[in-house]
Amino acid sequence: MSARPSEVPLRVLSLIPPMTQLNTPYPSTAYLTGFLRSRGLPAAQRDLALALVLRLFSRDGLQRIRAAVQAIALPDRGLASRLFDESFDRYLATIGPTIAFLQGRDPTLAHRINSRSFLPEGKRFESLEVYVAEDGEDPLAWAFGALGLQDRARHLATLYLNDLADVLRESVDPRFEFVRYAEQLATSQPTFDPLHDALQAPTNLVDDLLEALTLEALAAEQPDVVLLSVPFPGAVYAALRIGQTIKRTRPGVQVVLGGGFVNTELRDLTEARLFDYVDFVTLDAGERPLLALLDHLAGRRSRQRLVRCFVRESEGELAGQVRYINFIEPDVPFEDVGTPTWDGLPLRDYLSLLDMLNPMNRLWSDGRWNKLTIAHGCYWKKCSFCDITLDYISRYEAASAKTLVDRIETIVAETGQTGFHFVDEAAPPKVLRALAQELIDRGVSISWWGNVRFEKTFSPELCQLLADSGCIAISGGLEVASDRLLTLMQKGVSVEQVARVTRAFTDAGILVHAYLMYGFPTQTVQDTVDALEYVRQLFENGCIQSGFFHRFACTVHSPVGKDPAAFGVELVPLPPSPFAKNDVGFIDPTGTDHDAMGEALKKALYNFMHGIGLEQDVRRWFSVRVPKPKASKQFIEQALSEGVRR
Repeated sequence: MSARPSEVPLRVLSLIPPMTQLNTPYPSTAYLTGFLRSRGLPAAQRDLALALVLRLFSRDGLQRIRAAVQAIALPDRGLASRLFDESFDRYLATIGPTIAFLQGRDPTLAHRINSRSFLPEGKRFESLEVYVAEDGEDPLAWAFGALGLQDRARHLATLYLNDLADVLRESVDPRFEFVRYAEQLATSQPTFDPLHDALQAPTNLVDDLLEALTLEALAAEQPDVVLLSVPFPGAVYAALRIGQTIKRTRPGVQVVLGGGFVNTELRDLTEARLFDYVDFVTLDAGERPLLALLDHLAGRRSRQRLVRCFVRESEGELAGQVRYINFIEPDVPFEDVGTPTWDGLPLRDYLSLLDMLNPMNRLWSDGRWNKLTIAHGCYWKKCSFCDITLDYISRYEAASAKTLVDRIETIVAETGQTGFHFVDEAAPPKVLRALAQELIDRGVSISWWGNVRFEKTFSPELCQLLADSGCIAISGGLEVASDRLLTLMQKGVSVEQVARVTRAFTDAGILVHAYLMYGFPTQTVQDTVDALEYVRQLFENGCIQSGFFHRFACTVHSPVGKDPAAFGVELVPLPPSPFAKNDVGFIDPTGTDHDAMGEALKKALYNFMHGIGLEQDVRRWFSVRVPKPKASKQFIEQALSEGVRR
């Protein structure tokens, strides 16, 4: 499509590709659609991730899945596929009601689901057996009690869908996942070959349904420009399948790729084959690049004045090569990006899943939350494991409390939902205080949760103010619970301080989730054992109620990746990469077996969350011999007492 003058604004369609979330829309398209409309531009949005799942898990979808199963010789069918075929009539009879129940349309079905005789039960239900009490009581009583009717049924219904996902993996598409769909094709891949080969391969049922949904969206919206927002590696393959369909059927439509995956992994992009599926790739906050691109396509701006944009040259000496164009213009101030809108997204159709019984993790998958950013970037931007060199962290801008509450009221009026997830990397305490006071002063009643740094600014008084404004849960990074490593990380907090802050949140009635890390450079076995001891004490003293251990990954954009010698490690050289580049291996001279440590940490944490083993020596969780903790068994208790005295 050559740039040409036009008096008619270009129509923009933003798409959420599979897979992101099923309980609530991923917010990127809502932000871009709201921004474009605030500038008077015609913009629409569709969630093809949700649409694909609803098309697959329907009566017609199950019949098509069964046809794929029956096309496989009986000896070659997987266990899930055999059970599905044998119990097909029950699956066909239950799929519609179960989806309606998960959408909140038929809550009374919970009684039948909880009977354990309504849904066919495959291998995923075996996970319930670990909860069976010795006296033969209800295996889920510990999690949901006697009255947790809806939650219990949602958990069972989620296991039912996971069984069906296993059938898809065995018989249709081995890459299928509800969140991380085909992510291995895209995660830190130095070559585009795996994606290219997959996109050139014959299509399967999932591909065919996605193509049909894409064509339906194009027919309904008649866009001139399609935006593909790709937040995670698990959405890349499907996004490019969508682009492939558009290029084949609507070659005049311009396809733009952006989002979190692009911003972190494709910053050095030179892979020309990517542009067989898209026309432009933009970096970082999308508002300014998108305005420049629309001006260019409308003939009001030359190609040389695009902003943060990769293109493939079609003529001249550079024909066929990828070029990065970045005409310097200021970004749209965060105060002026407008209010996100969910208009066009089927808010009543999202699925409230309950696959993990972790009290904080369920907030991500259960219930529909209005996702909102209260500030762009991170006000701290020092943590050595974080991508602080990238725009989404490094450029910090906050909006006024009045603007934020105006946006909140507009969103509540549009969606009818008062639950908010503030998706900031770390919500600034100063802004949270002003926001909370504004909500209270204006009598705006919402429920909200988000991520913070456990810094001393969060006093008991501030935590209570946040609770009074509607805060129900807070997550934050304790990372490696070791003062030595927290200092090396430049986290700006100590274990003692985290104890006091988290207890202040808990005392205000706010659920506290701790992000925990293992495998950080120079972390020893002793560090790991001591960290687990601190975590045990935090649970024991009621400071945190939930947590998750994840393995440290070094990225090329973090301080560790930029200056590994400062952290006592050596990077493993990356191969030349025309495509994705993010994670990078490193050699740690301590030689700690972090895989063995990680298994013990996760097992211990799971039990701590259920109140098990809190009074026992943490060494019992390790399958290998480890040293005795050096941390005092009263460290957290004494820190809390000292805080009270202060």
